[in-house]
Amino acid sequence: MKQISLLLILVLFFSCNSENKNPFGFNKDKTAIAGLMTPSFEDTENEIVEYNDATNENDLVEAEQKIIKNATLRFETKDMSKTRQAILSLTQKLNGLVQNDYSGKGYNSLTQNLVIRIPTKNFQPFLDALSKNVTYFDEKTISRQDVTEEFVDLSARLKAKRTLENRYLELLKKAKNVSEILEIERELAIIREEIEAKQGRLNYLQNRVSFSTVNIEFYKITDVKSASTSYWQKMKNSIKGGWNGVSVFFLGLLYLWPFFLLIGIIIFIVRKILKKKKK
Repeated sequence: MKQISLLLILVLFFSCNSENKNPFGFNKDKTAIAGLMTPSFEDTENEIVEYNDATNENDLVEAEQKIIKNATLRFETKDMSKTRQAILSLTQKLNGLVQNDYSGKGYNSLTQNLVIRIPTKNFQPFLDALSKNVTYFDEKTISRQDVTEEFVDLSARLKAKRTLENRYLELLKKAKNVSEILEIERELAIIREEIEAKQGRLNYLQNRVSFSTVNIEFYKITDVKSASTSYWQKMKNSIKGGWNGVSVFFLGLLYLWPFFLLIGIIIFIVRKILKKKKK
């Protein structure tokens, strides 16, 4: 009878143990623990980035298009000064600025290079106004680069990094010892460096989108006849060159006077020796 009672107690014990692995209550419900635990910041960042990547497609539809516009123009002009002044006046009128101004001179031409930064909304009016005074363009290239996708992606990732930064700042307030503070500050430094890099790229894109770049080169062909030399001018140049040659020759002889003096002394000594031998 005692054996049967002991057997029943053991069966009840193991059955209870199968329903609850720790009958003494040391293991808590996993769902409750998961609710109390703070997720890792790497998991949080991944969740934020994945969420933003999922919403990028919708953002691209709703976001304003970000287009970088550039133009390259090259043409001939009859009046360099007048053309340059007209371009500068047009640039000022349309709230642009001159980024680079270069002038040069070739064998039979004068060249002027201007790099103009113009607000994108005035890009086409600037080209139209400039084209009215140009008969023919040797080169006219207009390019448009759509950076909307990169702009939206950078904005989303920047937002995710800033959210992550705020989470670390909250955690920094709860740090209990120096090692935890140093670890959190190290992670914050990395995150802030990434934020600065993304913000810098975003600012660069925004600047390129807001202001279009126009490279302008105009030139003037100089008079070929004025470059050629007349016959009388050639004679005059020859006479002048001959006189200069004679002057250089005599100046060279003056530089050699010690050499001539030395030769004269040698000749004088040799002649004296020869006279003595004859006597």
